[in-house]
This record gives sequence, C-alpha cells and structure tokens, in this order.
Amino acid sequence: QVQVVESGGGLVQPGGSLRLSCAASGFTRDYGAIGWFRQAPGKEREGVSCIDFKDGSLYYADSVKGRFTISRDNVKNTVYLQMNSLKPEDTAVYYCAAALLLHPIRALIGKEYDYWGQGTQVTVSS
Repeated sequence: QVQVVESGGGLVQPGGSLRLSCAASGFTRDYGAIGWFRQAPGKEREGVSCIDFKDGSLYYADSVKGRFTISRDNVKNTVYLQMNSLKPEDTAVYYCAAALLLHPIRALIGKEYDYWGQGTQVTVSS
C-alpha cells in the first residue's frame, strides 16, 4: 500500500523560505514520480513541481521557476520542495502525490497521479 505524507507547512513572511517534505512509504519503484500540487481558496488545483524517478527529470510550473527546487533523498524515500522568495500568491494547501507511471508531457497534471497526501497549509503573509 502506497502512502505519501506531507509536512513542513506553516506561516512565513513574504520573501521567506519553507521546505516541504513528502515521505513516501511502499513506493520504491525505479519508475513513477512524485509531484507537488497546490490549491488556493476558490482556485483550481495547480501542478507546482515533479521529479521523475526514471531519469531524474525535474518539472516546474512557470509561476515557481527559479524560486522552488524539488529534490529527492533515496535513502529516506523522501522528496523535498524547497520554496524560496515566497509571495502571498503562493499561499495554498500543498499536496504531495505519487504516480506509478509518469507520462512526461503530463507531469504536472493531477489526474496522472495515483496516491495523494492529506495536504499541508502554506501561508505567506506579513
């Protein structure tokens, strides 16, 4: 049984940083991917970033390029999302999700993912 659990959300001032963690249990495949998504109140879910386990490819939404970095710790089976230069518009519930097989062209499409975490709140405010 695959489980993904997010942690690391919180309140941060604009310009600050946070690191989110996604611990994946039962998911040690060489294929597949872990993605980060977010949903702000009244808005649709948005794909933020993804790491493809097959070849290590990284994907980012245009809105976070240059500010967010996704990485993986193979020993801990954990994927991180380092978020720098945070803006109020980054405020959302952030979700981690696991895909058993990733189609790169659809890397940031939520429907491609099979298992989802419960979400962690990120609030950027002064």
